[in-house]
Amino acid sequence: MRSYLDFEKPVAELEAKIEELRALEQPAGAVEIGEEVARLEAKAAEALKAVYSSLTPWNKTQIARHPQRPHCLDYVAGLIADFTPLAGDRSFGEDEAIVGGFGRFRGQSVCVIGQEKGSSTESRLKRNFGMAMPEGYRKAVRLMEMADHFDIPVITMVDTAGAYPGIGAEERGQAEAIARSTAACLALKVPNVAVILGEGGSGGAIAIATANKVLMLEHAIYSVISPEGAASILWRDSAKAQDAATGMKITADDLLKFGVIDAIVREPMGGAHRDWSAAINATGDAVAAAFDQLRELGPEAIRQQRRDKFLAIGRTLA
Repeated sequence: MRSYLDFEKPVAELEAKIEELRALEQPAGAVEIGEEVARLEAKAAEALKAVYSSLTPWNKTQIARHPQRPHCLDYVAGLIADFTPLAGDRSFGEDEAIVGGFGRFRGQSVCVIGQEKGSSTESRLKRNFGMAMPEGYRKAVRLMEMADHFDIPVITMVDTAGAYPGIGAEERGQAEAIARSTAACLALKVPNVAVILGEGGSGGAIAIATANKVLMLEHAIYSVISPEGAASILWRDSAKAQDAATGMKITADDLLKFGVIDAIVREPMGGAHRDWSAAINATGDAVAAAFDQLRELGPEAIRQQRRDKFLAIGRTLA
């Protein structure tokens, strides 16, 4: 069953009527009901287009967090052939919040690292809602170093509210693990492309998103803190999250303008959760195009391009 967000209420009402009519459809009245269904479908499509043509930053935050939005493993299943996951950081243990391994992307060997939120209550608890522990980032470093050794490009998929802030994670060196993962991204001599799939939150995101090319889905968000967290700090009131979302410039359009990301991956009308196949294919095309732009660069040029990209962020802002 499709889940609707609050601002999608006009669309929800129309689509509910369509489902009611389809349930009542009988062979004798199929023509009449079919015509009414077609009329309502056209009206629902228009309503959906109207709603999604005037989204606010808070609306996009809600879409980025949509429970039915495809997650990392869905993109891996759709884009990566012969994927072989690897586990553990060879120091403490395995972190299910970060998925990593090797496979083939459109015929090319790649290393894939991504944050997985889970899609059911059981899987969300298992994946800790995509919030990684230090061992998750140390696993990411291990895989990046392996990819670098064997000259294999890296794809990272970001979808997290942030790194896990619990006592155990801090005791095991969360900040150090994030810093080392970020440094490992910067040190790669092979091309790396990052994709912000949903939420790109804080250092937990940048730890695997420090890439030659950073792509972002149209309705994803990317920020140093969540709107709720920013509202709590600025106004001591998390209810002002909508105001914070607007002021923080966390949408793909804003971040492209600021040079934080390199390209926007357009989503199907109504968001990626309405058409997984279209969203996943569009993401694959964008990743392939990004790698094509880096194909002629040598190892040192790859590192230099990445370094220059991040050093340039913020230098030309008015």
